[in-house]
Amino acid sequence: METLVLGLDLFGTFVFALSGAMAGVRHRFDLFGVVVLSYAAATAGGIMRDLLIGAVPPASVADWRYIVVPVLAGVATFWWHPLVQRWQSSVLVFDAAGLALFAVSGALKASAYQLNPLAAMMLGVVTAVGGGVVRDVLVAEVPTVLHAELYAVAALGATVVVVGGQLLQLPSTPVAIVGAVLCFGLRLLAIRRGWELPVARVPERNSGQEEKDHKDEAQLS
Repeated sequence: METLVLGLDLFGTFVFALSGAMAGVRHRFDLFGVVVLSYAAATAGGIMRDLLIGAVPPASVADWRYIVVPVLAGVATFWWHPLVQRWQSSVLVFDAAGLALFAVSGALKASAYQLNPLAAMMLGVVTAVGGGVVRDVLVAEVPTVLHAELYAVAALGATVVVVGGQLLQLPSTPVAIVGAVLCFGLRLLAIRRGWELPVARVPERNSGQEEKDHKDEAQLS
């Protein structure tokens, strides 16, 4: 179990680091900025998970591999970003891969710490979306999890598979693969076909109504 979680964590760290580094390149960050964004995107979710389950210091701080991997990914992306860009149709592919791997590893690690199934699923989702939220905040964008097509829902699907497999005492590796593939495939299908959760419909206000609202606010103040 520990080897499986470590492998998924490091691979997820690498692909999320590429996602963060490419976001930094797109926003024309300098080398230091790209590396910082790469590390933040790759490790923030894991740090949140470890702090919540009491695994301190977090692996992303205590284990040198979690530092070296995103730094190398950030530097490589900074210098060879045209090559990295050719590997993907968009940065969302790397993001979807990191989402899937972190959802699975987060749920597995939470289960290993004897958390109840619901908590394990929740922490799997937190692990998956945490890095993306920090990345988007640092580049002054609305976090993808709040508006993208089936982002957190895809991660939740992976955690349900993993935790369900744990409850049924199925082999961890095949269950982890199935959960990761489900999350990755669902996320890419949602992007391709525009699947999304319902959005609250707010009636549009005309300019006259907006002007009246401003006057009312001025009078109240």
